[in-house]
Amino acid sequence: MKRTVPSVLSVMVCLEGMPKKVRGVRRDLARTKGCFRFCSSSKSPWRLPSSGSSQTDFAGPSPPSSLEKMTDLVAVWDVALSDGIHKIEFEHGTTSGKRVVYVDGKEEIRKEWMFKLVGKETFCVGAAKTKATINIDAVSGFAYEYTLEINGKSLKKYMENRSKTTHTWVLHLDGEDCRVVLEKDTMDVWCNGKKMETAGEFVDDGTETHFSFGNHDCYIKAVSSGKRKEGIIHTLIVDNREIPETPE
Repeated sequence: MKRTVPSVLSVMVCLEGMPKKVRGVRRDLARTKGCFRFCSSSKSPWRLPSSGSSQTDFAGPSPPSSLEKMTDLVAVWDVALSDGIHKIEFEHGTTSGKRVVYVDGKEEIRKEWMFKLVGKETFCVGAAKTKATINIDAVSGFAYEYTLEINGKSLKKYMENRSKTTHTWVLHLDGEDCRVVLEKDTMDVWCNGKKMETAGEFVDDGTETHFSFGNHDCYIKAVSSGKRKEGIIHTLIVDNREIPETPE
């Protein structure tokens, strides 16, 4: 069968039919399902026909941001801090070097073009502005490893240390879940992301840290275990009812 080579005029007509923002900009070739996609800075996809198709498909509006976001999403972490559990999401474009960091769905960092594909990104998480760093390391070929550090420690090490310095309780009050966190080193109490006003009181067998949640009277009682390894035992009491601790 004789093939017809498109003329210069037909190519010019084809280009005229493309969105203006697509023409004259850098395009990165990304393989998708059954087709190739050229992505411009305007996020408007230009797709070549898949096998069996006879004409070029110029797509319309850009896909929703959530769909774009999933395209280069490479890592997700859940980080438990005193003010709540925060979700950190990281996008990494391994062709363009794009880096985007989201904390609880909010964009914190966006870098569209990065010549260097490895490195790190540092940002803050939570009400206490806890320092977090995402490390990007090349493993082999085009494979990359992504690790999260909190306050200079790996996430695993940070959570291990945190379990020794905090206590967490989760209970149901007034139709909603309530997460109470005690920081043992400062005796600060957090409830559903809010730092509570507290009042300390000495009692016969230890101390009590009182605070209120809605119309509920709460306090955390601290008594000695009598054992050196166990140290101080902390117990949450809400409306004269002991609440079991929740491991994180």
